[in-house]
Amino acid sequence: MKFHRLFSPYLLLMALALGGCSPQDASKVTPAAKVKREVSPEAVAAEAKGFAVGALMSANTVYVFFDAQCPHCGHLWNASVPLHQKLKFVWVPVGLLNATSTAQGAVLLTAANPAAVMTEHETLLLAGKGGISASSSVAADVESSIKKNTQLLNSFGAEGVPFIVARNLKTGQTVSRDGSMTTAALAEFLGVEAP
Repeated sequence: MKFHRLFSPYLLLMALALGGCSPQDASKVTPAAKVKREVSPEAVAAEAKGFAVGALMSANTVYVFFDAQCPHCGHLWNASVPLHQKLKFVWVPVGLLNATSTAQGAVLLTAANPAAVMTEHETLLLAGKGGISASSSVAADVESSIKKNTQLLNSFGAEGVPFIVARNLKTGQTVSRDGSMTTAALAEFLGVEAP
């Protein structure tokens, strides 16, 4: 019994650090999601709507599908910040977890300074305060963009968020994966030197 008590907080932290969020209701995954299409940065660039942060002139763009209510996405946001000087990140909001996901995603998508608002949001979310406040009334065009982002994510067969799509700078290969990771692991995954 003591062994279980000693290791359960550690296991919980590891699961949170390396995990991802997925829809709790399987009915939110559309039938089209069962047919997996090829994952590519070009497909995301052509079809997704997100906000850009980091080295905006970088030739390499890292796309991150995220749900505003996902704590794993918050951890990945924090891990990505040290890499903003090296890479351009486009954060693509989806609505998987609940109605607040879309409302908060809309605020982030339309923010004048999305990096500052995202940092504030993730700080509040990870502190257990639910994130930034957002009106449940979302402009139709923004709601449509988030729905299309969600459909695109589902079409890739992704099982949760965060879901990263990029080109590894060292190999030139398209890479994708779901779940959070540390800054060092993210840098290695993307083929850049860790700060």
